[in-house]
Amino acid sequence: MKSSPLVLGPLVRYVGADDATFWFEFDTPGAVEVRTSVGQHVEVPTWGVHGHHYALVALTDLPTNTTITYEVLFDGNPVWPVSDTAAIHTCDPEGPVTFALGSCRRGDNYGDESLQRIGADALAGLGNRMRTQDPSEWPQALLFLGDQVYADDPSPEILERLHARRAAGDGPAGARGTEAENEICDFEEYSWLYHESWGVEPVRTLLASVPSCMILDDHDLRDDWNSSASWRADIETRPWWHDRVVGAFSSYWVYQHLGNLSPDELSRDELYEKVRSATSDAEREKLLADFALRVDEHPETGRWSFYRDFGTTRLIMIDSRCSRSLDADDRRMVDAAEWAWVRERALESPSRHVLFGSSLPFLMLPALHHLEQWNEAVAQGSWGRRMSWIGEKLRIALDLEHWAAFGKSFVDMATLTRELSRTDDPPASILWLSGDVHCSYVARADFGVGGENVPVTYQLTMSPFRNPLDLPIRAVNRLAIRKPVARMLGRLARSAKVPPVDVAWEAEAGPWFDNGVMLLTTDGETASVRVEHAHVDVVGRQTLEQTAEKKLTV
Repeated sequence: MKSSPLVLGPLVRYVGADDATFWFEFDTPGAVEVRTSVGQHVEVPTWGVHGHHYALVALTDLPTNTTITYEVLFDGNPVWPVSDTAAIHTCDPEGPVTFALGSCRRGDNYGDESLQRIGADALAGLGNRMRTQDPSEWPQALLFLGDQVYADDPSPEILERLHARRAAGDGPAGARGTEAENEICDFEEYSWLYHESWGVEPVRTLLASVPSCMILDDHDLRDDWNSSASWRADIETRPWWHDRVVGAFSSYWVYQHLGNLSPDELSRDELYEKVRSATSDAEREKLLADFALRVDEHPETGRWSFYRDFGTTRLIMIDSRCSRSLDADDRRMVDAAEWAWVRERALESPSRHVLFGSSLPFLMLPALHHLEQWNEAVAQGSWGRRMSWIGEKLRIALDLEHWAAFGKSFVDMATLTRELSRTDDPPASILWLSGDVHCSYVARADFGVGGENVPVTYQLTMSPFRNPLDLPIRAVNRLAIRKPVARMLGRLARSAKVPPVDVAWEAEAGPWFDNGVMLLTTDGETASVRVEHAHVDVVGRQTLEQTAEKKLTV
């Protein structure tokens, strides 16, 4: 029996009140058609790069707040669903919205060794639960807040494929015999990561049913990516770096970024139009390679950030990796052009809930925030040249590169929060959704805004989906919430001439360290959060168990 030409997908990437997009990868060129139970059907041709064949199908004029079943045909032959029924549920603009969020997920298999080493997969638990629910009960979006794949630390199975490919003389020549020998370095190798991560059940069915929003972080390219100017200067000397940049950004654009865009945005995207209309795969590959190198060198020429509206809730997903300014005199988490875009998106609409998605937490655990402030100041020379060199080494070794380590951007975000809070019709909540740190917590913040109708402000950090911290680092994070430790490191930051922080916050729940997912619900003027952790039940099924629930109130 011939195997299905459908390699990966469908991924339901965007579902609005009346529109949706479906993403596919096939092993051969052809035409893909999506047919729905409400009479909508759209067929588009695939387009190819590097021997892979992709398609994005956009549907419009769908009924609102409706469960819609669908099937997928390729060259006229059914390829999805394989069993049961495939469905999506369009948004209810007036109803509650639930987001399932997290980050940091290794794609290793579900064998006993992997489950013992890195634990159960929160996405598998979510997918297993979804199978028993009515589609109206599903989350309205999955928020993938970075490190969807680990290019610098692939699974044992992918390592075997890498070694075989290198031994055969294939792949980037610059990687052989270097520190990147065991790392992903080009488009083909990146495709293996996505197949491994998203092609396994029940995650595949989850992604074929619930829309997803994605943003990149360092492991999508390499650990510590863009942590400082000296890091970049060093990495750019490596013979494999050029291929890595092209492979990382080209594959990210195909597998993650395109699906973040609405059907209307896709219709206006110039690069997407050029790729689809190109006359050959080679032309498409050059378009993507040129784009990758350009946005890496000049981030202001592209944008990975995006936004989505879910009724009266606005999600602004911020690229806090590629768009950094690493200029020693003007270090910023996002450069001026990117920040202007973020600010405009936040202020242009009277949303009841404003969600800032950032792979890196805006509000770290308090003691760690002060440590990063101190480190930035020392690395910039506040304690002299010799300590500047030591500060830079510590920055890389300890991953001191979050918003706290980009002081100007931290102040910019705090200022924007106060500006939002003082509008004539302020939102009910302003929330930061983040991952990266392999530690989860709920932290309430006070920006010193007085008066009535002040928004509630919380940092919601959920990480990992599946990649737990080692025990010693867990102990450090537990210390970081203790007030005496925070005061001590605050004094250390002041000694490096860092001004006091004019924002106060503390963790009201957490920290937790196990694999899990956070479920945020916005409903009218209220917001609430539920934390669930993954485990393997008595019959060997990966499932979720609630750890905490909290209303986010004034």
